[in-house]
Amino acid sequence: MTWTAPDVDRDRAPVVADERAMLDAWLDFHRQTLLRKCTGLTAEQLRTASVEPSNMTLLGLVRHSAENERWWFRQQFAGLDLPYHYYTEEQRDRDFEDVTAADPKADLATLREEIELVRQTVAGRSLDETFVGPKGRDISLRWVYVHMIEEYARHNGHADLIRERIDGTTGE
Repeated sequence: MTWTAPDVDRDRAPVVADERAMLDAWLDFHRQTLLRKCTGLTAEQLRTASVEPSNMTLLGLVRHSAENERWWFRQQFAGLDLPYHYYTEEQRDRDFEDVTAADPKADLATLREEIELVRQTVAGRSLDETFVGPKGRDISLRWVYVHMIEEYARHNGHADLIRERIDGTTGE
């Protein structure tokens, strides 16, 4: 039996909520949207590039998102000394590269695990809490949330086009 990416339930973000609940809900909505774009696709389909010469794939977007979750919330905000999932000094775009040999099931699990670890990391933390970012400037947890929502929203647009190219599926 051929493996396919599992289905994902997606919750609608509230239209009335406090700031933290709204940010959490919108970030989860966009996380779930990316995972839904992968639903029902085989490993080979997840590795399918959008349009030459681009190497952008749904699998690459999943890997990139896992790396960003870890980087912004856990390595930067929480200050944890963690290895990268894909990035190396020699191959900075490895999340999008080398997908032909990648294991989509494992990479999807990595993203899901990273999301859960991020939830644990930010639980009870103030949106006003800051850290010194990569360019030496203070960055708030609020900014990280907004940035990650923007990051997912942009890449979900890419995911829409890639999915449509693979099998014609369109929609949210």
